[in-house]
Amino acid sequence: MTERPHLAVIGAGPAGLAATLAAARYGLRVTLIDAAPEAGGQFYRQPAAGLGARRPQALHHQWRSWQRLREGLDRHIAAGHVHHLRDHHVWFVERRPEGFTVHALLGPEQERPVEVRAAAGVLLATGGYEKVLPFSGWTLPGVVTAGGAQAMLKGGLVLPGRTAVVAGTGPLLLPVAAGLAAAGARVAALVESADPRSFVRRSPALAARPAKLAEGAGYAARLVRHRVRTLVHHTVVEAHGDRRLEAVTVAALDAEGRVRPRTRRRIDCDTLAVGHGMLPHSDLALGLGCRVDGVAVHVDDEQRTDVPGVWAAGEATGIGGAVLALAEGHIAGRSAAARLSGAAPDPNGWAGAAGARADLRRFFATLDEAYAPPAHWAEQVTDDTVVCRCEEVTGGTIRRAVTELGAADVRTVKLLTRAGMGWCQGRVCGPAVAGLAGCPETAARRPFARPVPLGVLARAGRDDPEADPDGESNGDPEADADPYDVDVDVDVDHQ
Repeated sequence: MTERPHLAVIGAGPAGLAATLAAARYGLRVTLIDAAPEAGGQFYRQPAAGLGARRPQALHHQWRSWQRLREGLDRHIAAGHVHHLRDHHVWFVERRPEGFTVHALLGPEQERPVEVRAAAGVLLATGGYEKVLPFSGWTLPGVVTAGGAQAMLKGGLVLPGRTAVVAGTGPLLLPVAAGLAAAGARVAALVESADPRSFVRRSPALAARPAKLAEGAGYAARLVRHRVRTLVHHTVVEAHGDRRLEAVTVAALDAEGRVRPRTRRRIDCDTLAVGHGMLPHSDLALGLGCRVDGVAVHVDDEQRTDVPGVWAAGEATGIGGAVLALAEGHIAGRSAAARLSGAAPDPNGWAGAAGARADLRRFFATLDEAYAPPAHWAEQVTDDTVVCRCEEVTGGTIRRAVTELGAADVRTVKLLTRAGMGWCQGRVCGPAVAGLAGCPETAARRPFARPVPLGVLARAGRDDPEADPDGESNGDPEADADPYDVDVDVDVDHQ
């Protein structure tokens, strides 16, 4: 019997799960690699079993889609077609003449190196991360990202505080505010910087996806029920507190996105959940040499990158939510199954997913325009405001690098100020540094996708490239299990 070609899927969120099921169903053996203890990603994040959540579905929508994905994954694992590697933090994907090697760090400590061989191909479903723009006081304890607050609630069943303000811009703010309120927090305000008129101007394009509009309206209705005050076209200009957050000051914005005089108001709170949209995780793609347009991985109609044997799907190719990620993952998995098996791809087989993908991409492109951060947000960053938290670089230092030292790009600013040279390697401060320096926002090219101990790098350099059998993980306690072999009919919900 001919052995199935082997595909490594990195990321077990909506895109990675849809890709895994499609690829396994249509002929590939798949190793699904993810940093979390359980599949689902941020969108389908589940509380640990030990917490005894009685109704975890109360924290989610699209629960039926998640159940189908979970059941399909379980069946493929039981049949041997899919091997799920949990707690594997991928830091690099290496192209070798004999195929691809995925390098990861194992477990919560992220110190034990492992390798996974994927002779046939790699599918990147690495998701996205939050964009946060700085303001005075944003480093105070009690200030968290909007997604961080949601992760605490979904994964730990804990509230980040008793009285919260949810602020910034983007569609994520609505479910975060609604979720915190439903869980018992007092949400003092939802502060959204987008101008309502920008939605009115784009209403024909937005109306093309009535289900998404209904979803937003549902969240808005929940906020009304919980008596959450909504301040539109407002922004947080300062967070106050001694040892931790005690209050925030918000202000209205004018038509050009500047703070309107005499509109400041103070809101008492012990938690500020703030976010300004999402950015794609493109580090692994860049390490492989894939083309990145701006900040998103470039793919064709089959979700193929320009590197042979590498596909990408979901937020890594552009932010668009779970339903778009499911559609892209399904297409990528079907394409990988056909091409790695030597068959001609049949686009008719994923026509429904392709149609949903096209509609959703247009919808979210319009939504991104409406939810753009205020045009003049940088004016609220004082010279004393810390912008790069790792290296404690202030707004004034960055401005002087541009005005006095002649820095004309982000890399030069980084070399002159150390902004972006710390632990996060600019993942948090990068957009802010670019904005303050007046440079376009682009994906930073980093050698690795996460910090790696020097001992691991030294050991990797000495490793015998033939040391591990195809598809197995060096040092993984599950590596000796037979990872693969079946078929299951799980349709992705593209509605």
